[in-house]
Amino acid sequence: MNKKIPMRQCVGCGEMKNKREMMRVLKTPEGPIVLDATGRKNGRGAYLCKSLDCLKKARKNRGLERSFQMSIPDEVYDSLEKEFGESETE
Repeated sequence: MNKKIPMRQCVGCGEMKNKREMMRVLKTPEGPIVLDATGRKNGRGAYLCKSLDCLKKARKNRGLERSFQMSIPDEVYDSLEKEFGESETE
């Protein structure tokens, strides 16, 4: 029997992809929004393709705001962009 592959929708481009191919952005119970590299931390997660383009799209179309039902300050996007840049070079 085949194991079902968990699929997630990118909040940037809207494409459905394999969960493992995506980055998880997490709103922790304490409040801050962080990049969850392991995909296992507690909190509300939203998924993004591993590309800076999708992060920029999500910023433009307010994808993360919709997922977390809250306004997201620019500093959060800036720090996510920085983390994304670092994870792309690895």
